[in-house]
Amino acid sequence: MRQIKLPHLPSDVEARNKDLMTELWYKGKETQIKQDQQNIKIRMKNIVIFGAPGSGKGTQSDLMIEHYGLGHISTGDVLRNEIKNGTELGKTAQGFIDNGQLIPDDLMVSILAKKYDEFGRGHKGVIFDGFPRTIPQAEALKKMLDERGDKVAAMIELDVPEDELMTRLIKRGQESGRADDNEETIKKRLVVYHSQTQPLIEWYKKEGLHHHINGSGTLERIFGDIQKVIDSL
Repeated sequence: MRQIKLPHLPSDVEARNKDLMTELWYKGKETQIKQDQQNIKIRMKNIVIFGAPGSGKGTQSDLMIEHYGLGHISTGDVLRNEIKNGTELGKTAQGFIDNGQLIPDDLMVSILAKKYDEFGRGHKGVIFDGFPRTIPQAEALKKMLDERGDKVAAMIELDVPEDELMTRLIKRGQESGRADDNEETIKKRLVVYHSQTQPLIEWYKKEGLHHHINGSGTLERIFGDIQKVIDSL
């Protein structure tokens, strides 16, 4: 009688080993995914740049963008683009403006969130320029980022004496022809800054995110101080 050789059937030990190897493989992949996500969070450096009109926020933002490859969200630019493009958010914002009303914080955050999401999940970080201006706006920004698993890494304050701010802005007005850069208007803008937005400094100090930068001096020295902050994050 001819014998038929049966295929090898794995023993219970072999089967368990196979299941264990499979489980370890999946755990390894899960660990790698979590590590990749953590690396993204480590690399992502969202920065709030803060300072009075004329403190150099725009200039220093440009240098940060060039050096670190950060994105940039300027409240005014984003708002104007939404209105220009006729988006639903833009139309809603235009309605408030036409009625002489301030744009509600929740609407402004929605507009900024839309822009922020356009950078995708792997971006290096974003500079928030011109927002927040009040503590409720800072809280709303924190919540928006929390919902995405992100956060503000630092608030960088460019501190410049008021007399120097006045000199800078008057000179800018003479060079650019900007009608709002005259002495009377500048004084009003600085009063608004000190009364409404400066309390944010204390809020961000409590959050452990505030970094003071002396905004007087050469661009190179100022940016060098900013680099020390960002590189330490």
